[in-house]
Amino acid sequence: MLFNSYPFILLFLPIVLAGYFWLGRHSNLTPVIWLALASLAFYAIGSWQFSGLLLLSIAFNYGVGHLLIVAKLGASQRKAVLALGVAGDLLVLGIFKYAGFVTENLNALFGTHAAVHILLPVGISFYTFTQIAFLVDAWRGRVAAYALPHYALFVTYFPHLIAGPILHHKDMIPQFEREETKRPDGHLMLCGVIIFAIGLFKKTCLADGIQPLVALAFEARSPSFDQAWCGALAYTFQLYFDFSGYSDMAIGISLMFGIFLPVNFNSPYKATSIVDFWRRWHMTLSQFLRDYLYIPLGGNRRGRVLRYVNLMITMLLGGLWHGAAWTFVVWGALHGAYLCVNHAFNALVPGVPGVLAQPVRIAGAVLTFLAVVVAWVFFRAASMEWALRVLHAMADPSNIVFDREEIAALVLIAVYAALVWLAPNTQALMGYDHDNRRVGEALRAGRMRPLVLYGTSLVLAFGLLGIQSHSEFIYFRF
Repeated sequence: MLFNSYPFILLFLPIVLAGYFWLGRHSNLTPVIWLALASLAFYAIGSWQFSGLLLLSIAFNYGVGHLLIVAKLGASQRKAVLALGVAGDLLVLGIFKYAGFVTENLNALFGTHAAVHILLPVGISFYTFTQIAFLVDAWRGRVAAYALPHYALFVTYFPHLIAGPILHHKDMIPQFEREETKRPDGHLMLCGVIIFAIGLFKKTCLADGIQPLVALAFEARSPSFDQAWCGALAYTFQLYFDFSGYSDMAIGISLMFGIFLPVNFNSPYKATSIVDFWRRWHMTLSQFLRDYLYIPLGGNRRGRVLRYVNLMITMLLGGLWHGAAWTFVVWGALHGAYLCVNHAFNALVPGVPGVLAQPVRIAGAVLTFLAVVVAWVFFRAASMEWALRVLHAMADPSNIVFDREEIAALVLIAVYAALVWLAPNTQALMGYDHDNRRVGEALRAGRMRPLVLYGTSLVLAFGLLGIQSHSEFIYFRF
């Protein structure tokens, strides 16, 4: 089921909200069970054949976590249990996500013709990483004993289940346990609707609206210089508003239940360096890779050379997490190389004179954006051959067409660029503060409330009118 669908907005969400708060009048645990069951139903509607796999994953990880938290095991036994849990998770992820990729490469290497066709379970990357973090923290002694309904809801919570963010147990489960989240809060409900409306507009009007221009680069056999750049920039902004829209909608839906989700998207194209970009783009994945891969590999504690090696390993695996294809490996390698260059530059040029600070920031922002656009070509292309074809066209200014179609495309892209760089993001607009559990404080004063309500109604109307028959979020495939 999609957030940007009429059945979800008009049927599923109102029923789940009503049941959650009605049950919350009588019990603290029953609403948790209701929401967990509703989340499983949400998943089953779109991927019923993998519902059993999701339940098995929850049972397996909860059991392993229970051993690590409660059982009195020795150090070596605890390591063995952790290894069993993580290996089990990665084995399942590897079979469903990478078996076909490995088989294709073995066929190319040995000239064989084996065929493996396995359907990828929706959301498997997200719920796998969420539970791996839980097991590692349980092994480190940082996890309290949680009841099974709360853990099941933590994994299946439908606002995050399909495309993130990657949740952390110590942030989410305590919220599920609190009694006050089981009672409707009018302010949080209003803020949730506003944020959801903004996200819906971003997805159905902005992301879906620019999607046809992507074909200029990624579906043309021989794109010209201007077509390649228009298509690459169109995809850059499509992905931005698609992922930003999903992140907003997830936060908005969750706020309606009184639950604060972590921010996963914070104006990444305003970044002035690649390091800054990864603090703003898919923030929960960046934190996971840092805390559970980069730092365990040694981080920056073993010298500069090994730091760069660790960065490359982390980003290569981060690329593979996004998809089982060499294009994603190259995308990860590019960002790993970008990060190494960024850190090397910071080490060689530790300070910039005050008079040059602003020009350097502007130059950094431009270079960062161009580097990100080049990397997105591999992220979007169907094959390495197609990615190189687009990049070759982008580097050949002698082949310019510039007909009316490209001029109109450039005007539209300029509008999107203005929205990205000049407009405030949703967190700033709504004063969303995940850490302190605050949102929309300016609305409480009341003076701007009518104007905000009129604006929200208009944005929501455009978002609803823009809904297409079936338009998945790009991150669903990961």
